[in-house]
Amino acid sequence: MSFRDHARTQATACETLGSPYTARILRLIADHIRPGSAVADRLLAWPTDRLGPDAVALRLAGALHYLVLTRQAAILARFYARDDVADGQLWRSLDAVLRLQADAILPVLDHAPQTNEVARSAVFIATGHWLSAAFGLPLVLSELGCSAGLNLVWDRYALRIGDAHFGPEDAALTLSPDWRGALPPLAPPVIRARAGVDRNPLDPVADRDRLQSYIWADQADRLARQASALDLAAELRPAIHAGCAVAWLSERLSRPQPQACHMVFHSLFWQYLTDAQQREIIDIMARTRLQPNEPLAHVAMEDDGEGPGARLTLTLWPQGIEVPLGRADFHGAWVDWQAPDPQAWTDRPR
Repeated sequence: MSFRDHARTQATACETLGSPYTARILRLIADHIRPGSAVADRLLAWPTDRLGPDAVALRLAGALHYLVLTRQAAILARFYARDDVADGQLWRSLDAVLRLQADAILPVLDHAPQTNEVARSAVFIATGHWLSAAFGLPLVLSELGCSAGLNLVWDRYALRIGDAHFGPEDAALTLSPDWRGALPPLAPPVIRARAGVDRNPLDPVADRDRLQSYIWADQADRLARQASALDLAAELRPAIHAGCAVAWLSERLSRPQPQACHMVFHSLFWQYLTDAQQREIIDIMARTRLQPNEPLAHVAMEDDGEGPGARLTLTLWPQGIEVPLGRADFHGAWVDWQAPDPQAWTDRPR
């Protein structure tokens, strides 16, 4: 797959996920980009086997949005997130920015997108309630690939499904996805401790524009939701460690968590790991010595290529039992919740 094909594929995904403007930009670039400038040469020479795993088109979309947000690309900002501009005019502004702003764009291309989509927390809220109902224990949270930690504080958000409310009454924001399936149990989780790890943690204040740039420019609701979450993260400052998820999780799980359920979770993170790193993380959890009063729960919201959306899985250790949770939209717009009744599940013979 060439960069052009990759950009067109991502454009289709953006359109499906409700961002026709991002889709339009990527298609224009795919159709018109030519060698001869630093940015174009970098994109067109990207190893073909890494285009998808590196999410190169999303890196580029984020870089362009960042220049607009930080007022570094006035020639593009005039036409950004507008549908009343001709393709030719929009392409000329994109081409100018790609040529003139290489020093600002190239460093962004070095880093994977860090979307921090807050609406994914709907899945973690529901799973936290399920684990609390299943075990009746407080939770210790460990998030892998947590960026600025916006989903690490999911218990400070609320989930509303019809007339049902899950989470604090004074929640910083309320998530209302299109919910299919049964409701989560009404078992409010108690969080004992939380921490996360990221290869390149971002700060909710210093990196605010960068974090907002990964939200697609024509999705005002997502931008506003993340702005509220950034305000909360700036206030709470959850502990986020810079480093390798494998090494960090190994050290964290080496410390017992008696009378607590340890919830290790991640969303749209697995794709950035090698196969060996994925196996290491699973092996670490499988080898962890656990007492009966300290279950370990691995919660994953990841793309399995089967669609629609991401697969939701819960694996409970020490047994290594997988509990299917259903599927969810990549940006949390809908959740198809298929978790079993936690009481029936915990009462069944092992």
